[in-house]
Amino acid sequence: MEKIKTFLLMFALTLLFMWIGAIFGGQSGAMMALVFVGLMNFVSYFYSDKMVLAHYNAVEVDENSAPGLYAIVKRLTKKAGLPMPKVYIIPDKIPNAFATGRNPSHAAVAVTEGILDLLSEEEIEGVLAHELSHVRHYDILTGTIAATIAGAIAWIANIMQWTAIFGGGRDDERGSNPFVMIILAILLPIAASIIQMAISRSREYEADAGAAKLTGHPEWLQSALIKLENYNKQGILHNATEETSHMFIVNPFSGKDISFASLFSTHPSTEDRVKRLEELKHELYGNISQKEEHSKSIEDFFRNS
Repeated sequence: MEKIKTFLLMFALTLLFMWIGAIFGGQSGAMMALVFVGLMNFVSYFYSDKMVLAHYNAVEVDENSAPGLYAIVKRLTKKAGLPMPKVYIIPDKIPNAFATGRNPSHAAVAVTEGILDLLSEEEIEGVLAHELSHVRHYDILTGTIAATIAGAIAWIANIMQWTAIFGGGRDDERGSNPFVMIILAILLPIAASIIQMAISRSREYEADAGAAKLTGHPEWLQSALIKLENYNKQGILHNATEETSHMFIVNPFSGKDISFASLFSTHPSTEDRVKRLEELKHELYGNISQKEEHSKSIEDFFRNS
């Protein structure tokens, strides 16, 4: 399903760019846009993960440079039946984490220095299990490409805004209509936000549930989410962008996500996520025998899902 969603996103991006190219330059503009978006789709599929990691100055680590973190990821991937992803640390004191890559065989998980300082080992395991659940279900490909799409849309909207203000093109071309460009400059970023929101919200709930089943302890992720939400209200991750915010386990702009802006939040509220995990906890651990039985079936759940 995620592969189909990714294809539809790329197809939609192609149509959007061709339409905008036609507005600016007619048929020739549409053809130029087609070439441009073809190149962008290629880069997005094969290199968007590297671009995101480089943007956040992520540093790859191994079992020698970060033995504790690496051991947790290795243990979880073995339990989930996944290939070992690359592991990165982002040099930032704001706690957060994300996963990226085009498939489980080319995946990476990244955590900030802040999350390693703030959370306990069990809470970190809950966070990493959440990210590996994204890897398992190919959410990372869709999310990373969505980040590229949102960035491209923001770039187009910015060009339209300045073109409308200062003028551009010949007066007899449709692209010179400043009112059309102003409207598009306003609507395109909203469209980008809706794309990110539609992709992210449902997947976060499912990744939370996957993490709870993988670790066998929903309370680990519950505690981590509460701490992360509270801390992220105090500051914003360095280099954080609206286009990549949906990739993180908690919205890096939590402190600003209020009033009308919350309608376009890429994440469900932490309160709702914690409540759903609580419901799952009662469902899984109705009694001690159920908990014991569930612990034995964790690996089967992920291998068969």
